[in-house]
Amino acid sequence: MAPPTAVSPDHVTNGDSNPSNIAPHEPGISESKAKVQMPKFPGPPEFTDKHAERDYLKGRLAAAFRIFGKYGFDEGVAGHITVRDPVQPDTFWVNPFGVAFSLIKKSDLIQVDHEGNIIDGGEVRLLNAAAFMIHGAVHKARPDVLCAAHSHSIYGRSFCSLGRKLDMITQDSCSFYNDHVLYESFNGIVLAEKEGKDIAACLGDKKAALLQNHGLLTAGSTIEAAVFWFISLEKCCQAQLTADAAAGGRGHETIKVQDDDAAFTYKTIGTPRAGWFSAKPLFDVIEKECGGDYLQ
Repeated sequence: MAPPTAVSPDHVTNGDSNPSNIAPHEPGISESKAKVQMPKFPGPPEFTDKHAERDYLKGRLAAAFRIFGKYGFDEGVAGHITVRDPVQPDTFWVNPFGVAFSLIKKSDLIQVDHEGNIIDGGEVRLLNAAAFMIHGAVHKARPDVLCAAHSHSIYGRSFCSLGRKLDMITQDSCSFYNDHVLYESFNGIVLAEKEGKDIAACLGDKKAALLQNHGLLTAGSTIEAAVFWFISLEKCCQAQLTADAAAGGRGHETIKVQDDDAAFTYKTIGTPRAGWFSAKPLFDVIEKECGGDYLQ
């Protein structure tokens, strides 16, 4: 007898005939069984003291730079990650221009207002103009965005030279299903206010942008989500470049995930909470490796 289909209600073994949206890896599984297999993700800490929240977020931002340094997302002085300040929401914290990602500490971060003025921070008070133009525009346009990340990662910038969005060819790429955009312009280093606003407008309500001939930009409601989306998007670009080359060499095309399956998968692995939780191991490891040095 043929095995039961993975998408048919007949595949249910406990008498429950309604497929569940909770376990995306097995679309036909019952909700009661799915609840056992796919628990609810925990979430980020909550604060009543905004100054305590600021201190915590600055520590997480410093850790994010250490993670980017570990993954080789730094090249010269390019790249930046920002976090909105909870005490003064019309300002954000960013890395000082010219300080290596792998050396950044909480005390090094600089606070910038929406006019580009440095109002607080560490000893090196140099602001990357491109960081301000892009991130300032994103934070101003998107009150829901706590953190934005951009760097010139090798596979991201390679893929961005193709002038196309991601294909849904892997489970991981489904995290970006209908949730990333292509910014189809390149006018050199982003030093003009209009360019930053154009990028923010193109990003819209999505969590990621492929900046043509430039690199990746991700945004999240937590630092962890923005960092994980960047790393995942970089790996999705690598996977597609590799798969397209392999398929093209054989005169074939990659097999695409069907829209309904991609949408179904997105609901679990593409949510803000999933992004936060997926980054937890990265932050745990960097804390162990650095011994909390970045918290100084």
